[in-house]
Amino acid sequence: MLFRMIRGVLFRQRGKMLLIAFTIALGASLATSMINVMLDVGDKVSQELKTYGANIVVRPRDSSLLSDIYAVEDGGQEIANAWLREDELGKLKTIFWAFNIVDFAPFNEAAVTLPDGSAVKAVGTWFNHHLDLPTGESLDAGVASLRSWWDIAEGAWIDEQSESAQEQIMAGLALAERAGLHVGDRLKLTGRSAEKTVTVAGIYDAGGAEDEQIYAPLDLVQYLTDTDGKVASIEVSALTTPDNDLARRAAQNPKALSSKDYETWYCTAYVSAVCYQITEVITGSVASAVRQLAESEGTILDKTQLLMILITALSLIGSALGISNLVTASVMERAQEIGLLKAIGAHDRAITRVFMTEILITALAGMVIGYFAGFGFAQLIGQSVFGSAIEMKGLVIPIVAVLITLVTVAGSMPAIRMVLRLDPAEVLHGSKA
Repeated sequence: MLFRMIRGVLFRQRGKMLLIAFTIALGASLATSMINVMLDVGDKVSQELKTYGANIVVRPRDSSLLSDIYAVEDGGQEIANAWLREDELGKLKTIFWAFNIVDFAPFNEAAVTLPDGSAVKAVGTWFNHHLDLPTGESLDAGVASLRSWWDIAEGAWIDEQSESAQEQIMAGLALAERAGLHVGDRLKLTGRSAEKTVTVAGIYDAGGAEDEQIYAPLDLVQYLTDTDGKVASIEVSALTTPDNDLARRAAQNPKALSSKDYETWYCTAYVSAVCYQITEVITGSVASAVRQLAESEGTILDKTQLLMILITALSLIGSALGISNLVTASVMERAQEIGLLKAIGAHDRAITRVFMTEILITALAGMVIGYFAGFGFAQLIGQSVFGSAIEMKGLVIPIVAVLITLVTVAGSMPAIRMVLRLDPAEVLHGSKA
């Protein structure tokens, strides 16, 4: 009997039921897309920020300590003859969070003299250095991707795979304009221990102090300064999780954590945990976060997630209001039917059960349609904003189901109260309910 009544209503009022299903589908689609994006946005934002440089700097422990004491900006290199070993750089890809290490590059800085007698800073680094890892894998790392936002005004990045790479340099735009340098020019660089004739391969515009510097292959600067196999610092770009209270406590003193907290912290990609693991594999090193970038990542992520929560909440409230209006209109049209049911002895609970069953069946259909539509919306957002697909989380299905159920029930409450207050005598005698 109940099934026949519900089937009859769904066919007789299919127009209103389709509108209810469409309203629920809109709310479900927005909720599905926003929740999926929100759950996946952490990695997306982190990946976007990694295009703007490293978020971890590794320095020799001794020079870092002296830098803290004496406030030396260059990391203590001029005070302490402390270095990191170039042959250990591959160990960065052996830590627990190795797959979160997106890119890295070593750096050496030295004062060199140009042919006109002027002194400039030469920075030795990797550009697209091919590295064979201890794990048997290989990768290309360096500033070509770590400084991807630099504008190459003339020429191109140095290609370390070419035979002439060790005799090439890149000049900053301000330096090139002041010294009259152009791509293809040859000049002699004089360092502390040697001199070398090099070719200008490219001119870059970094928009900062780097525009007054020379960037050269690490081997070339090591040769000019007699520091073969040594590096002064390493910049690391890593995908990390925004800090919370546990991460901040661990950053102050990991040994003060309980064993459970320590395991949780160590096995979570907090920037402090990644730094700690780097110091475990690089001899005599201390790794620290570029705090401004790390904090910006957390702030951007929090604001983005808050925006998505607000959009989801507003869409669900709109759906609830739409459902309320449509269900109330349906009840008003069926007032005589409801009055007749009450007159022949139907209880309020039974009538309410019939109405809620009809609405929930309609809501289920709308939710299924809305979920798949939301899947498409999430991919559209991912491709247009982040340039990659959004991973669909299985957790979203029960969350959306609960939210849509609550919204449907909340939207139906005004109509249900109208059903309960309806007087069969007034309705059946033609009075307005």
